[in-house]
Amino acid sequence: MGADATRLAYLVTIVTFILALRFLSSPAHARRGNQIGAVGMLLAIVVTFSQKSVLSYWEIAAGMVVGGGFGAVAARKVKMTAMPQMVALFNGVGGGAAALISLAEFHRMAPAAGSLPRDISISIILSALIGSVSFSGSMIAFAKLQELIQGRPITYPGQKAVNGLVFASCLAAGAVIVAGHEAQWLLWAIIAAASLFGIMFVLPIGGADMPVVISLLNAFTGLAAAATGFELQNTVLIVAGMLVGASGTLLTLMMGKAMNRSITNVLFGAFGQVSAGAASTAAGGTGAVRPTTADDVAVMLAYAQKVAIVPGYGMAVAQAQHDVRTLADLLESRGVEVTYAIHPVAGRMPGHMNVLLAEANVPYPALKEMDEANAEFPRTDVSLVIGANDVVNPDARSNSGSPIYGMPILNVDQSKAVVVLKRSMNPGFAGIDNPLFLEPNTMMLFGDAKESVGKLTAAVKAL
Repeated sequence: MGADATRLAYLVTIVTFILALRFLSSPAHARRGNQIGAVGMLLAIVVTFSQKSVLSYWEIAAGMVVGGGFGAVAARKVKMTAMPQMVALFNGVGGGAAALISLAEFHRMAPAAGSLPRDISISIILSALIGSVSFSGSMIAFAKLQELIQGRPITYPGQKAVNGLVFASCLAAGAVIVAGHEAQWLLWAIIAAASLFGIMFVLPIGGADMPVVISLLNAFTGLAAAATGFELQNTVLIVAGMLVGASGTLLTLMMGKAMNRSITNVLFGAFGQVSAGAASTAAGGTGAVRPTTADDVAVMLAYAQKVAIVPGYGMAVAQAQHDVRTLADLLESRGVEVTYAIHPVAGRMPGHMNVLLAEANVPYPALKEMDEANAEFPRTDVSLVIGANDVVNPDARSNSGSPIYGMPILNVDQSKAVVVLKRSMNPGFAGIDNPLFLEPNTMMLFGDAKESVGKLTAAVKAL
C-alpha cells in the first residue's frame, strides 16, 4: 500500500475512534460506539499488515490468534461482577505492551552511544516509565478486586518518601539516557523501578476509591500508547493513545469530583486510607436495626406512588439485575412510578451499574444520575437499596470525622421509607459502618439480593 493510501486509511481509522467515543458517551448508543471502534481497529490492523516494513507476518498472526483468542474467551465467560477485574487486567496488559515495545525499539535503534535522536529517546523513556506503572498498578488493582490481596489500604511509615525516591530514580535514569549514555541496562532499571512504583502507588488505595484508580490507570495506558506511537512514527497510534489518555483523564476528574477528591489528592495523597479512629467515629448511629420480611416490603412497594431502586455492588454479586427489572415491570403494571438512582462510583468501576442494568434492558430514561435522583428522593415513597453501602452513607454529609466526609451521596434517607437489601450488617468496601441502617425510617431485608428480589416479586403478585 502506498504512503498516501496508508495515510488516508489511518485518517478514516482516527475518525472512527472519535465517533466511537462520541457514541460511547451515552448508554443508548454505547453498543454502536463499540462496533464503530472495532471496525476502525480492524482497518488499522489491515493497513499495518500491508506495510513493507513488516518482517514476519506469521509471528504477528500467531500473537494475534493467541491474544485475540484469550480476549474473546475471557470477554464471553467473565461474570458482570468480575468486569472491573477484567478491565484492570486488560488495561495493565496494554501498559505492559507499551513498555516492551519501548525496550525493543531502544535495542533496535541505539546500537551505539549517542545514535538515538533526542525526541525518540524521550518517547521511549516515557513509554517505558508510564507503561510499567500502568502494568504493575493495574495488576495490584486486579489482585485487590479479585481479593487475592486485602482490599484495605496497605501502608508503611515513610511510604510517600520512598515513592518519591523511586520515581526520582526513574527520572534520573531517563535523563542520563537522553544525555547520550544509551546503556540498555538503564532502560531495564527504569522499567523495574517504574513497576515497583506502580505497585507502591496502588497498595495504599482501597475501598470506594477503586473506580478512580481504574480510570487513572486507563489514562496512563493511553499516554504510554501515544508515546509508543512517537517511537514507531505511527500517527493512528498517537491519536488513539491520546484519545484514551484524554478520556481517561476526564473520567478520573469526574470520578474524583464524585468522591469529593481533587486530582492532586488522587495523584499524591495515598487516598483511600481509613484509620481505625475515623472508622469508629463514622459508626456513630444510636438507633436500632429493624429487620423486615418480603411480605411487608411487598405491601409497601405495591401501594407506593413512587419507588426508587438504588443498585450497588451487592446486586452485581447476586446477579440480580434481571430480577430487579422483573420486579420494576410488575410495579409499573400496578401504576407505580419506578426509577433507578445511579451513583457514579457505585460498584467497582465507573459505569458498573449502568452496564448491569443495560444487560437487563432497563429503559435508559429510567436511569437517574445522582443530581436528578437526589431532587426526587423527598417525594419518593420507598427507596429500595440493593447492596449499596458507601454511596448512601449519610455520614458523608454530616460527620466530619468520617473518612468519606464530603463525598456526594444519594440522599435515600430523605425518602419516606428506605428498605435495604443486604446479606448481613458487615460494612461496605470502604470498611466503615453506615448509620443509615439505624435510622427510624429504614428497614433491613436480609438475604441474598437475587433471592430477596424474587420473594418480593412473588409477594407483590400475590396481592
